[in-house]
Amino acid sequence: MSEDHRLRFAIFGNVYQQHKSVATRQWLDSLTARHAEIFIEEEYYAFLKSNGLLGNNPVSTFTGQDFEADFALSMGGDGTLLRTASMVRDKQVPIVGVNMGRLGFLADANANDTETMIEALFLGCYSTEQRSLIRVETNGEPITGCECALNDVAILKRDTASMISIRTSINGEYLTTYQADGLIVSTPTGSTAYSLSNGGPIIVPRTNVMLMTAVAPHSLNVRPIVLPDTSMIELTVSSRSHTFLVAIDGRSGKMPEGTTLRLTRAPYTISIVKRSSARYFSTLREKMMWGVDQR
Repeated sequence: MSEDHRLRFAIFGNVYQQHKSVATRQWLDSLTARHAEIFIEEEYYAFLKSNGLLGNNPVSTFTGQDFEADFALSMGGDGTLLRTASMVRDKQVPIVGVNMGRLGFLADANANDTETMIEALFLGCYSTEQRSLIRVETNGEPITGCECALNDVAILKRDTASMISIRTSINGEYLTTYQADGLIVSTPTGSTAYSLSNGGPIIVPRTNVMLMTAVAPHSLNVRPIVLPDTSMIELTVSSRSHTFLVAIDGRSGKMPEGTTLRLTRAPYTISIVKRSSARYFSTLREKMMWGVDQR
């Protein structure tokens, strides 16, 4: 590859697990050997440097969204990939997820795949999947920070507070008022996350829907509901504690009761790199133990 066409990599990582970051050094060494340009998120750079994992590789740093790259490299688990997605946003930079955690359903490669994965990227032997996001607005205004979720938006009671009431309308038509510990609105990508642990169905990626799943509802008649992703969901929350939590891909913030949340499909998608050999249903069987019978 000529000097004029050097691939650029923006690297994000988990700063809390030193023993799982050794693979990052392997990636840095291999990318440098292929004359790639390497940019590392400033906080992760400081973590790697303090733990002697940078080596002699020439790298630059960046903060927030201040980067331009051909690939965003997420070194960690699914949580790291979700945070990477919140930084990539509408840049349309494909995300390469390297799983160094326990499950890694979103991250396609593992720490042992370094050379194979890098070679595939440089040869173009990979595909990308476009994943939809959910955008959150409050009383007609965007939420400060990252207002879009790749996995889910969860409306939850605070700590040991009593259950909350969530008045729910779809496209202006009243649906129901959930009496529950919370409500999860998820994308197909997020259907295998928090929603699944609350009894929601698995939805295959690139299915154009959103899913609503109650958390510990106070009625046995409440069931998950699947909606077209062209829907506009309006939620108004009442709480005895007068506040509640909104968690966007796990990043939570406190809201006053009476706040109206408006959830719609985001106007852009996130691009996730998949190896040509990767298959969704085999991942489902292997990592979620789908259909395993121990008898």
